[in-house]
Amino acid sequence: MNVIETPLPGVVVIEPKVFGDNRGFFMETFQADRYRSMGVEADFIQDNLSCSSGGVLRGLHYQLHHPQAKLVSVISGEVFDVAVDIRQGSPTFGHWHGVLLNGENHRQFYIPAGYAHGFCVLSDTVYFQYKCTDYYHPEDEIGIKWNDPAIGIDWPIQNPVLSDKDKGLFPLNEISSEKLPRDID
Repeated sequence: MNVIETPLPGVVVIEPKVFGDNRGFFMETFQADRYRSMGVEADFIQDNLSCSSGGVLRGLHYQLHHPQAKLVSVISGEVFDVAVDIRQGSPTFGHWHGVLLNGENHRQFYIPAGYAHGFCVLSDTVYFQYKCTDYYHPEDEIGIKWNDPAIGIDWPIQNPVLSDKDKGLFPLNEISSEKLPRDID
């Protein structure tokens, strides 16, 4: 297993060992002790699977009172996945990191609590799975505009398909400090 550090504290890309031959492949997608030894000290309590069409962009979302760390990966298809540091007081506040996840590279992206998360679909369809450290609370979900110029994410698509909710999100600098997490380090 290979762990790739990113410029954002705690955000890592994980390349699990994949054992394959002409019959297919096997890989371990999570093992608590092994992941803890690599610095992923998360107690996951909910697994999710979503299916999205090509050109869809979901995000940038986070929960404030029920923050979720996430371990995300793609079963089939391809996405460009992004984490944005939104922790007040963090030296990397407003910085982002993106990674290509697909059904062939088997990469996982670990995003700690305190980060906004989003992805855009680059294939015709994607099956996207993620483990979360807290339950989904729709009343607690907050979001940031996907194309906030101050953040400057280099999305690989120009005119994404957005939900009505995501169309109405605001840039990071218009979100009140009461609705942003604090850097706990």
